[in-house]
Parts: sequence; C-alpha cells; structure tokens
Amino acid sequence: MPAAWALPESSMRVFLTGATGVIGRRVLPLLVGLDHSVTAVAHRPQSWGEIERAGAVPVQVDLFARAAIQRAVAGHDAVINLATHLPAGLRMFLPGAWAENDRIRRIASANLVDAAIAGGATRFIQESFAPAYPDRGEAWIDERTPIAPVRYSRSVVDAERSAQRFSSGGRTGVVLRFAAFYGPDSWFTRDLIRYVRHGFVPIPGAADSFISSVSHDDAATAVMGALLARAGIYNVVDDEPMRRGEFVGSLAETLGVPAPKLAPPWMKYLFGSLGEMLARSLRISNRKLREECAWVPKYPTVREGWRAVAATISASSQVRSTAR
Repeated sequence: MPAAWALPESSMRVFLTGATGVIGRRVLPLLVGLDHSVTAVAHRPQSWGEIERAGAVPVQVDLFARAAIQRAVAGHDAVINLATHLPAGLRMFLPGAWAENDRIRRIASANLVDAAIAGGATRFIQESFAPAYPDRGEAWIDERTPIAPVRYSRSVVDAERSAQRFSSGGRTGVVLRFAAFYGPDSWFTRDLIRYVRHGFVPIPGAADSFISSVSHDDAATAVMGALLARAGIYNVVDDEPMRRGEFVGSLAETLGVPAPKLAPPWMKYLFGSLGEMLARSLRISNRKLREECAWVPKYPTVREGWRAVAATISASSQVRSTAR
C-alpha cells in the first residue's frame, strides 16, 4: 500500500456517496480496512447487504434533499462524493441521457458541501473528469492547464467549484480529475474488447493522439491518498499515456487477435460535441498525485492493466461455465 494512506494518524468518520459504483465499491473495503467508520449511501435496498458485508453502515438518502443530507452528513469528519449517473453504451450520445449526471454534479455536490460545512467536516473529496482538458497534441497536461469541457461535461465546473468553496475557512477540498476508466466490470471495457475482437473500434480520433487512462483499482487507491492530500486539484492517471493506436493495439495483443482498424478522425463530427471530446489528444501527467500523496499505480500502464482485465474476465467466464 502507498505510504501516504497505509498508516492514518487516526480513524475518521467518512460519509461516502457512490458506494456501489465501480470506484466506490473498491474504496469502501479500503476505508474499512484502515479502521475508518463509514456511512455509505445506497439508493436501492438490495445494495444494503453488500455495504453491510463490507463493514459499513448503509443509509438511504436523497442527495437533492438539503435537509435530509444535512442530517445524514452531520458528525462526519470527511465526505467522499463519488456519485455519478453516466449513461452506458450508445445512450451516451444522447444529450438528454446526461441530465441526471448534471443534476448530481451541480445540485447534489453543492448540497453535500453545504452539509459538510454545517456538520463540521474538515475534508471533502470530489470526483471530476480529466477528459474535460483541451486537446494538447503532443504537449503534457497538468493541473494548471485550464479545462475546456464540452456540453456533456460542463457540470464538472460546478462540482469542482463546490469542492473549492469547501476549502475556505481552513477546510480541505480535494478534486480528483479521473482519466478514462477501465476494468473488468466496466461496460466501456467490455464493449472495447468486443470491438477489438471484431476488428474495428468506432471511437473517433487520430491513431497518434494520446489517451490517458487509469484502472478502477488504481482510481480507488487515489481516493485513499486524497484523504491526506493538501487542498487542490489532482490528476488521476497512470504513468504512461499511450497513443490511440498503441492503446487498442496492446489490448488486441493481450486478446491474441490482430490489431483492429480505428475510426477515422472525421467520424468525430458524426457525434457532435461528445465526438470532439472523445477524439482529443490528452497526454496527462500524474506527477502531482505521485509526489504529494506517494501514490503508485498498481498498473503503471494499460499494458499491465489489460492483462489483469483479461485474466479476471476469463476466470469469471470459467466460473459461470462451471456453475451451469
């Protein structure tokens, strides 16, 4: 475990949203494993058992109800907001599909910050979105680079502003700008594997443009590092952004299939502003997170990550086959 969070000075009471999402369900056992007392938001009663088995206390609360949120958050030392509502598959290209996610980032994030301030919390961690950075070609991107969100991601500005507002008065607000996620339980990863197997990846962008990514597991340890980070913005990305052709080529190599054809750059115009964002060249640095939080990714590059993903999916498939 990274030294930055392996030995906390003392246990904390932590309020966690997004606890059953792909990052939250990895963060939860890490928090409990370090003797933090965790209250985890669960919107579906069927999720309560999962949270209780992890050693946390589930709570059902409407993130848009200010009074209810204030009651739930009161008395916690830290609030970790990982709540999102991201549309999956082809729905992501429909503007209306992002409305709930925008509400969460604009309204729920502000409600949580207000509740954290009123309840005496000293730390607030907010998820954000590294692909909001502009296309910089070959140039490196760090936290000083101004973001340029498209219509689908403008609400990250509101979420980040709420976290920064928390930092006034001696409190610590931390923003984590996550790069493109991948992992065995990700719909995007499974879709990408299917595309690669079929020999064509319909994600627009030049073959020599950069993609920055981070595994779900490493994103979770970055959240843990943020519990001891100074106030500010941190990029969460692995050590080596890869050119688009190499990114999908390394997955093809892992799967033992030929490298697929890539969608031509002009295809971005078919998908509006989201297509423009997907086609950006993002060579994002993790130096600040590594240096200030002693964060070390388990998978330094997606090459190692793809192998782990493929092994997990293969093992899961074998278990299902045996159970039949």
